[in-house]
Amino acid sequence: MPKVYARRRLSILAAITGLIAMASVFNGPTASAALPTPVSAATARTYLASLTVATENRTGYDRDLFPTWITISGTCNTREYVLKRDGSNVVVNSACTATSGSWYSVYDGATWTAASDLDIDHLVPLAEAWDSGASAWTTAQRQAFANDVTRPQLIAVTDNVNQSKSDQDPAEWMPPLSSYACTYVRAWVQVKYYYNLKVDSAEKSKLSSVLSGC
Repeated sequence: MPKVYARRRLSILAAITGLIAMASVFNGPTASAALPTPVSAATARTYLASLTVATENRTGYDRDLFPTWITISGTCNTREYVLKRDGSNVVVNSACTATSGSWYSVYDGATWTAASDLDIDHLVPLAEAWDSGASAWTTAQRQAFANDVTRPQLIAVTDNVNQSKSDQDPAEWMPPLSSYACTYVRAWVQVKYYYNLKVDSAEKSKLSSVLSGC
């Protein structure tokens, strides 16, 4: 075989090998288990500095004031949409219910093969939104917030970890997997900034502390 063709063949084989390697990375659980990429730490620090600091007031909160889950695409509601987005090799039936797949929970590093083991977390909890500004919104605005798949607000995570978080802010609760801290607070600040929500003093202090190390 002439040298020029041999070199060309080796080059093609190397390219194919590279593509296969890239595919394995993107198919891995950590690659698919991600909410929309939040703003950078620098941008988050700028956003945080502009947020109004105020005492929270949860008076009047009711989860039913934030309608969930709505139809997002075809037969898929918000929960089903996020499960498909955040999982690997997810198979759904005609009703868009996940029948198989694999999900990596970025909060605690656990991997699950049953959709029933996952909750869809509102990164900024609905009650937290209520007492930092959403109490003044219309029902339509609260519905949009509760089903927002465009901002980094919804993510599939281990159910009992999400339940331990409940409606706490970062001053009270952070993901057990410390390597996810920066992503979590960047997303938190982005969502609060986008929706013009307030922060309390302890929350802002915690967010500032984490962001300073990102």
